[in-house]
Amino acid sequence: MQASPSEIFQKLTQDNQQQEQRYRQKCSQVGWLRLFIFIAGIGSIVYFFQQDLTGLAWGAVLFFYVIFLVVLRWHQRLRYNQYHHEFLKKINAEETERLKGKLAGFDNGQRYVNPQHLYTSDLDIFGNHSLFQLLNRAVTAIGKDKLASWLKAPATEAIIRERQAAVAELTLQLGWRQELQAKALHYKHEKQNSNLFFEWLHAPDFFKNKGWLKVLLFVLPVLTVGSILAWWFFDTPSYPILGFMLVQYILNARYAMFREQYYEQSSGMYEVLKSYTALLAQIETHTFTSPRLLALQQQLQLKSKTASGYLSELAGIIQYISARLNVYMNILLNGTLMWDYYWMFRLEKWKKNMAANLEPVLLAVAEVEALASLAAFQFANPDYSLPEISQQAFEVEATELGHPLIFTKYRVTNNFAMDGAGQTFIITGSNMSGKSTFLRTLAINLVLAFAGSAVSARRMRAYPAQVYTAMRTEDNLAESTSSFYAELKRLKMLLDVTAAGTPVYYFLDEILKGTNSRDRHLGAQALIRQLHEQNASGLVSTHDLELGNMAEENADYIQNYSFNSTIEGDKILFDYKLHPGVCNSFNASKLMQQMGIRME
Repeated sequence: MQASPSEIFQKLTQDNQQQEQRYRQKCSQVGWLRLFIFIAGIGSIVYFFQQDLTGLAWGAVLFFYVIFLVVLRWHQRLRYNQYHHEFLKKINAEETERLKGKLAGFDNGQRYVNPQHLYTSDLDIFGNHSLFQLLNRAVTAIGKDKLASWLKAPATEAIIRERQAAVAELTLQLGWRQELQAKALHYKHEKQNSNLFFEWLHAPDFFKNKGWLKVLLFVLPVLTVGSILAWWFFDTPSYPILGFMLVQYILNARYAMFREQYYEQSSGMYEVLKSYTALLAQIETHTFTSPRLLALQQQLQLKSKTASGYLSELAGIIQYISARLNVYMNILLNGTLMWDYYWMFRLEKWKKNMAANLEPVLLAVAEVEALASLAAFQFANPDYSLPEISQQAFEVEATELGHPLIFTKYRVTNNFAMDGAGQTFIITGSNMSGKSTFLRTLAINLVLAFAGSAVSARRMRAYPAQVYTAMRTEDNLAESTSSFYAELKRLKMLLDVTAAGTPVYYFLDEILKGTNSRDRHLGAQALIRQLHEQNASGLVSTHDLELGNMAEENADYIQNYSFNSTIEGDKILFDYKLHPGVCNSFNASKLMQQMGIRME
């Protein structure tokens, strides 16, 4: 019997915990060995010098230095492996948390929240207990941005199919996906807005029209160091040293603002670039079969080096620029070697060769992270399915459709089907019976489908179109806007989108609830008739049972469905199942009685 995702994640958590402890113990042992070598080396060197065995003393310096470096590298590799298994343990523990619906500890994508978006706020795409928290496994800022962009807009049919094939391939590669995620976690990602740095890479060069400075860059350090050596070994006058250093001081002062700018723009990017390098190396060396992943891998073939090699070179340049953080090193390096200018020159040389190719490389990294996120979601939910993409306008057919953010053991699912433009499904129902949840269930699964993801259904077929919702309209005191006017503005946005010819699935919850019953009824009727004339189809939930009468006169484009409840004694029972026809049960009086309101 095949193990469940939960069992797999728990076993991997335990295995990586054991490996982490094993490497931690080895690190401790090698740490003590480093200390012993250091003490032994100092003792040997001091002893040989005291005994006037100068040759042996310098030999001991070299010997213990080499041995110490070898052991240091060994210790660093062990430490890397320790952290790596710690990250893998964390990744699998987080997968278990997601299966339980415990999403509070994950990035909620709050920065992507936009109340004016066509659907993300109503469907909990971002924010607390959101779809983004459930899906995202990206570590880099660009990977998270890419996934968020997929959740904010439907892809075309061709792109959806490409993503589905890539997701299907990566779903089976659990080890590779988790290695990708763990390698990125080795580095800090505090500088979220790395786009500013990459935009700066396209800015005009500092050395442009400064040929004389390029000459000084290579001549002045040689003259300065040469004069120091001549003074030290041949007792030559010291004033040439002071003269050359004075010239460098003047240059440093003259262009201090530019030097600071280079440092500020690159500050904090070393860890980000090392992370990208690790991800690129993981992608470059893997064998893919799906067309989209092969195309992304092809984007990483650059000139004479791999993309990871070029990014590693850039990370090294950034690291050397950061050496100026040490005050004493800054004075020494910039006073004798024109350190900042040299690495600014190297950075501009790198820009000239690579800046134009950087964007497709980073886009490839971001897209692979986003695809890996969707694949991890599908692996964790083997009962979910990749939807079939329909070419029939507004065709939606779903079997056992559920909400991916409802994690109860006995989650209720429903079947649903619609077809053709101009269709409206009026959903009536008693309070708390599941009308709004069903609208959100269908809408959020369409968002998943059009992003290229698996959906929470045993089977689904859908035609790609824009999703639009009007569910959580609220008043705005700052703008002196009532909830009714806010809803009208939201509905105006829907009419504008459909008037532009964009195919739209609309989901309207408790339509025009902010006004009196007569105006609500007439307004809802008018809106449904107007939407019938547009390239749109959708669902409208309402307590207005009379609205269901529209189906009698317009059976060709209006259908009634409902959610019902039953009352047994003091209990209200819900089945949360979608039924054909208008709602035939009511529970508002019973609910008010339960709250202590005396009803006649």
